This record gives sequence, C-alpha cells and structure tokens, in this order.
Amino acid sequence: MYVSHESPEQTHTRLRRVLAEAELKTWPGLYAFDEVPAAEFPAHLVEKAFAFVRDEDVWSALVPATRPEQERFVVFSFHFTPGLDNSGFVGWLASHLKAKVGTGVMVVCGQNSARGGIFDYWGAPESVADRVLAEVQRLRGEDAKTGGAP
Repeated sequence: MYVSHESPEQTHTRLRRVLAEAELKTWPGLYAFDEVPAAEFPAHLVEKAFAFVRDEDVWSALVPATRPEQERFVVFSFHFTPGLDNSGFVGWLASHLKAKVGTGVMVVCGQNSARGGIFDYWGAPESVADRVLAEVQRLRGEDAKTGGAP
C-alpha cells in the first residue's frame, strides 16, 4: 500500500478523481447479514453471498435480504483504476456521506489483482439509500475529475 503525505485538500482532490474514474455498480435488491455460528461455515450461502466475515462467535454473510426484521442495505461496489492511489478512500467517502446525508455505511473490501487490486462493497441503509447514491453520483460529476469543490 502506498503511503502519501498530503494536505486535506490534496487528499480530497485525489480521491474525487479516484471516485470519478472507479467502476461503480449498484446491485439490484436489498441485502442483509445472515449470522451462523462460527463453528459451522455457512457453505449453503456461498452461491448468493457477496462476503463472509467472521469473529469469535459467528460467520456473518452479506446476502439478499429475506426477512423484514433484518437491517437492510442497498449495495453498491467500486473497482478502482489500476495505478491510481486510492489509499484513504473508505474513510474519506464514509466521512463525507456521514456529514452530507447523516448516515453511516457498511463497507466490505476484497482483493482482485486482475481488476486493479482492492475492491469495495458498500451498504447504505435502505431508508437513505437514494440520498447516498445521489451524493456518490454528484461527487463523480465532471468537476470531480479536476478536484472541484465538495
């Protein structure tokens, strides 16, 4: 991972460009986390899960939502342009969305070397997903390529 020393304004400019050039996909439907005891890998979820994360107690699988009581998310993902420094992207965009929309987000990252390295799945709460996606699209606007104002 590249370590850079830059001002907050330089970081903002760089990450707006990263966002503008990233491949963005919004996934259809709503998603939630299913929990399975840690001793039992949830193999039955492999075909439909975006991600598996484990702590000492449970496997948590990000899957299509099936129950109304689950916390539900709209999921969108980023694959980044190879060669662009995307360090700090998650913290930058999550902080921006909290300030602009008032919500936190969930993020699960993975690695695909053939597609530029790190990729991210982001989840916005169902209740504010339209506002989150609109803000992401606004940030991706033409002025982002030159680092325009937030």
